[in-house]
Amino acid sequence: MATKKTSGKAKTATKAAAPKAAPKTAPKKAPREAAPKKDAKPKAAAAPAAAQAVSPAVRPGAELVKHEEHAPVIREEGELTVRESAVPATVETIVAAPAPKAGASKSAARGEGMLREISPRPKPQGNPYKPMPATVAEVIQETGNIKTLRVILDNPEDMKSFTHEPGQVGQLSVFGAGEATFVINSPPSMKDYLQFSVMQAGEVTAAIHRVSPGDKVGVRAPLGNFFPYNDWKGKNIFFVGGGIGMAPIRTIMLHLLEHKADYGKISLLYGARTPRDMAYSYELEDWLRRPDLDCTLCIDAPFEGWEHKVGLIPNVLLELNPDPTNCVAVLCGPPIMIKFTVQALQKLNFAPENIVTTLEKRMKCGIGICGRCNIGGRYVCVDGPVFTWKELQELPPEL
Repeated sequence: MATKKTSGKAKTATKAAAPKAAPKTAPKKAPREAAPKKDAKPKAAAAPAAAQAVSPAVRPGAELVKHEEHAPVIREEGELTVRESAVPATVETIVAAPAPKAGASKSAARGEGMLREISPRPKPQGNPYKPMPATVAEVIQETGNIKTLRVILDNPEDMKSFTHEPGQVGQLSVFGAGEATFVINSPPSMKDYLQFSVMQAGEVTAAIHRVSPGDKVGVRAPLGNFFPYNDWKGKNIFFVGGGIGMAPIRTIMLHLLEHKADYGKISLLYGARTPRDMAYSYELEDWLRRPDLDCTLCIDAPFEGWEHKVGLIPNVLLELNPDPTNCVAVLCGPPIMIKFTVQALQKLNFAPENIVTTLEKRMKCGIGICGRCNIGGRYVCVDGPVFTWKELQELPPEL
């Protein structure tokens, strides 16, 4: 904690007010430190070995605040201690809270208004600023403007050791064109390749759409947080996907189905404008037949040969009328679809903390350096992209 400076005039005034003869027993004043030069940055104290080995998890009661530097720091009892990190991307300070009193509840220990804890998550492999070279193994034309790329990291050790959690994203780059953020929509159990689904919307995505099997691309991953599926155990899960929004839904849905014994009923409502706008059409029949998945498909307007629901996703959702008791709703899709689907879920009495969605708003660097994805006091690439609706309501109306 910085020490309050005293001006020269203040010191003179203090001396004048003091008695002429001080008792001989008066304690000697500690020598004052030299005043820092103007605009000089304060030096951080060296971290002890124990502090350097601190787990990335924030202990209960800690509050996250933004710091002007880009290294994670721990503020303990008024002193700053820099914690070493393999990824100099965190732009938050962890302000330690006092230990909870005996018998205090967990919610009281955290304190009201505190930001959520950061869960340990897989970190980017290698240099977080440098893309890992990869080779395109397969390209799938999902719809007229969506392609799926399956890529393999060129370094076999990197591919073998790669881990991610459902909901984490990666930066996919075409050398000479740029990079963009996409969710890793292959489940963590898939070790043969990493899968990204890309909707063409600009120059970088157009360059990605031009690649072919055998071409080289770059990958920086995994990045961001993930769906808190461990907190959902024993609950029913209702997935809602719209268009390309099915990409992150696919990842977490397949992961939960692989561990179905840990969860209750798993349902899916997937919609698009027409059948031709539905990604993963080659998997839909299997999803419809699965006994462990209650799958509903819908399109916006009647279409020749369509045998499933017709109507906008929020309206079909209200028709299905899922029970909010012990249920988590997970949705992803275009912003307009999310807006009205959340309203439908609120009509069905889903609590804001039980509505989960994802954002990729303005994500650029992916590691909290550039500030492009800043919303209020949060960085989508570090604090997200997964948020509950309750968390989003606490952010400025920039969404």
